[in-house]
Amino acid sequence: MIGRLDRATLNWFALLALTLVMLAFRDRHDWLITYPADWVVPLIDVLNVAMKWLVDTTGWFFRGVSFVLDIPMTAVQVVLQWLPWPAVIALTAVAAHAAAGWRLVVFTVVSLLYMVVVGYWSESMNSLSLVAISVPLAILIGFVSGVWGYFSPRAERFILPILDLLQTVPAFAYLLPILMLFGFGPVVGLIASVLFAFPPMVRNTMLGLRRVPPEVIESGLMSGATGMQLFWQVQVPTARRQILLGVNQTTMAAFSMVIIASIIGGTADIGWEVIQSVRKARFGESLLAGIVIALMAMVMDRISAGLATRETTEWAHEQSFTERYERWLIAGALTLSLFALALFIPLLNEWPEAWELYPAKQMNDALTWFVVTFQSWISAFKTMSFFYVMLPTKVGLEQTISPFSWGFEFTTPMKLAYGAGAAALTGWALRRGSAQAAIAIAFFAILFFFGLTRLPWPALLAMATYLAYRLGGMQLAIGTFAGLGFLLIVGVWPQAMLSVYLCGIAVVISFAIGATLGIWAAHSERVSAFLRPINDTMQTMPLFVILIPFVMIFKIGEFSALLSIIAYAFVPAIRYAEHGLRNLPKDVIEAATCMGCTTWQLLWQVKLPLALPVMMLGLNQTIMYGIAMLVIAALVGTNGLGQQVYIGLGNGDFGVGIIAGFGMAIIAIIADRMTQSWSRSRQEAFGLA
Repeated sequence: MIGRLDRATLNWFALLALTLVMLAFRDRHDWLITYPADWVVPLIDVLNVAMKWLVDTTGWFFRGVSFVLDIPMTAVQVVLQWLPWPAVIALTAVAAHAAAGWRLVVFTVVSLLYMVVVGYWSESMNSLSLVAISVPLAILIGFVSGVWGYFSPRAERFILPILDLLQTVPAFAYLLPILMLFGFGPVVGLIASVLFAFPPMVRNTMLGLRRVPPEVIESGLMSGATGMQLFWQVQVPTARRQILLGVNQTTMAAFSMVIIASIIGGTADIGWEVIQSVRKARFGESLLAGIVIALMAMVMDRISAGLATRETTEWAHEQSFTERYERWLIAGALTLSLFALALFIPLLNEWPEAWELYPAKQMNDALTWFVVTFQSWISAFKTMSFFYVMLPTKVGLEQTISPFSWGFEFTTPMKLAYGAGAAALTGWALRRGSAQAAIAIAFFAILFFFGLTRLPWPALLAMATYLAYRLGGMQLAIGTFAGLGFLLIVGVWPQAMLSVYLCGIAVVISFAIGATLGIWAAHSERVSAFLRPINDTMQTMPLFVILIPFVMIFKIGEFSALLSIIAYAFVPAIRYAEHGLRNLPKDVIEAATCMGCTTWQLLWQVKLPLALPVMMLGLNQTIMYGIAMLVIAALVGTNGLGQQVYIGLGNGDFGVGIIAGFGMAIIAIIADRMTQSWSRSRQEAFGLA
């Protein structure tokens, strides 16, 4: 049987055998499990010294930039507070009509009225002022960088790694250097928003310009266009839709930074309201304020996406100025009329406090009733999940099973039976001809027995590197080895494994739930319509708000952190599963149906194999979302890299915070490259690339 195994399978079993050998010698050579402190490179101290020199040398320049940016931000804030709320709603409604018609107008008006009725209008306008400045800045920087990367391959090689870091390093990690350079205040939040929001614009600009058909460029050249004319009058208009999609994504990214900007800016905006409610563990207040941010983000998303995807209309020469700009002239007239009315009708200027609807107390009481009523069920669910899933993954069954946790002792005969069972399952999978299943069974048997955090680091490093080689070739293997090696030599390997353990469990559960719902939605329009607003809400709801119900129900700890990660990370799996199944080649589905496939055969043997590459991109995004949520989850009791980021931020220790942030970015980039390589190989195998 061994002779029939290919080289890759033999290599995997050799690595697993090496892991067992290392575990056998772990008591004699503890360096196999714990990376020696003497081998750690003191990079943290070097980074702190470098940052202090940078602040002392260039701090005056960055403080000047902060002063300059404060002027337009304050001006926009004053204008938005000065305009009556009906005028702002009217202007936004006109933009919504231009983007997508009357249905979006209704949604926009209802969403903005919610902000008025719950009493958060002033705070919402302060948040909008930050977005109103950060988005244009991010779009400008992103467009210029994207054009530079398009015309210069050398620039692209320089830009892409920076984008990867900015999109994977947690925002909290680079808050500390921004604070040290720019000082404390609203502008610091503005700069953080720009840094977080401009990468999507860069990527979409480069992608849009690359997708301009060669014949369009040739036509422009044959018409005698100069280089500038060709770019602005041919290439940019042709790439307009993709570039505007970049504007849409940049806007959404800026909104996602509203709360983080409030933490370092300290302004009276809606993000600050959420932070204050979270600190006091007030579920109702935090949810009501969080819904404001979600609605603002959804309105801006629908408007910008509608403008990006609508068909462009050419003006006829005989059209007058009024006909061309009719919609915006109406908007201006409405604004002036409402402003004039607000001078005489106080209601149009400021919503009466007595008319506000603020059901926070009722929401808090409802949650308290739920916790008290179902306390026994909640406790049982938490205990079983923690002792039967989380702890075995973290420290292994040999450390978890005890009379206190499982009700019995994990004796030597039981351990031998566990090993024999794992070996029998592995052999059965090999006899069935499924080498990949056999490798997975053997690996997870070792993982659950010893625990991820107690496996030898040389073995994990070797297995991750070999997996990268099998998925993406030598270049990915070298990058993986270098990235994980960096985590070792800077001394954050234990924290990295804690993050991988928690995020790994969350990703598996999130993908299982999301993929199942996505498959269901792909076959049911009602389910799809029901899930769509839920997906939108979960992706735009502030991450801090997602924590609150889990903390109030399950208290502070790793279990609450796990559930909050799952709640945030399952959405991409739904979207990609549904998208993959709805966009399969119709001729293949028709052929399978004509061959007499049943509904289940069609799903499992035709649709899912074909949609799997796209679904794996959903897994990729699920991993990214899980890692992004790790930092927020650290607020409720995790001890991984996310906690290190907070330690660095709280102590003003730039080195600790940025090393932990880079560690999370390394894990995210490695996971991204591996899943993308696998998806690409499967697409090529099915002829879908």
